Amino acid sequence: MIDWHDLFVALALVLVIEGILPFINPATFRNAMAIAAQMSDRQLRIAGLVAMSVGVALLFLLQA
Repeated sequence: MIDWHDLFVALALVLVIEGILPFINPATFRNAMAIAAQMSDRQLRIAGLVAMSVGVALLFLLQA
């Protein structure tokens, strides 16, 4: 069964982590977004797949 509290805690942490770079260094964040906007759909999908895979691996290691 899904523990909704844990799910919302995880979502909150994602938002905090994603907000760190634009808060600390908005120029670098803007440049990174400009580069991402120029990437092809295939490159973005591969980057997303890599990020998800690393996340799943970390979750697996932390649960063991």
